[in-house]
Amino acid sequence: MYRALLWDHDGVLVDTERLYFQATRELLGELGATLDEDGYRRFFLQQGTGAWHLAKERGASDAAIQVLKQRRDDRYQALLRAEDVLIPGVLALLAELSPRVRMAIVTSSKRAHFEAIHERTGLPGHFEFVLAREDYGLSKPDPEPYLTAVARLGLAPADCLVIEDSARGLAAAKAAGLACWVIPSVLTRASDFAQAERRFDTLSALRAALFADVS
Repeated sequence: MYRALLWDHDGVLVDTERLYFQATRELLGELGATLDEDGYRRFFLQQGTGAWHLAKERGASDAAIQVLKQRRDDRYQALLRAEDVLIPGVLALLAELSPRVRMAIVTSSKRAHFEAIHERTGLPGHFEFVLAREDYGLSKPDPEPYLTAVARLGLAPADCLVIEDSARGLAAAKAAGLACWVIPSVLTRASDFAQAERRFDTLSALRAALFADVS
């Protein structure tokens, strides 16, 4: 029985990865660099390194890449504000779970992006806290984000369950000594999730399992 759920954000609670992919692809495309889905999956969702090396290969300086990154972030925020990105059924599930179990979000997203997504959703109110990219030093697949969350909860790792959708998130959870259930997104379905304790293809299947295993 788990006493706390640590949720990834993008791809699990909100359908935003496709928009981040779109914004990054557009900015790299200005330099003639091509970022396809396989590349995005490898560089962002598995390795967590990003793809700005593609800009460097086209002769972009470090200063120019910093400008591109800011423009990408601006474009991403514009896309976020133009769409409803909540995954259907997520709010209802969180409303059911929040009175029963402690919950937190552990995301690699910047705080500004997270806040842009949730200006009107009410979703953060279901969580004890949110750890965004500025709240720790090393990002997933490093275990630091999840170790930080466990320490803040004051619980043992065995008491916490991670919900993830990506290979790098799974790697971070396992390196932190945590159990991890995976519900893949469209962009991550082909990833290797052999280390996960369980894998679910639908939110309803995940819901049933959670209500069986949370205290």
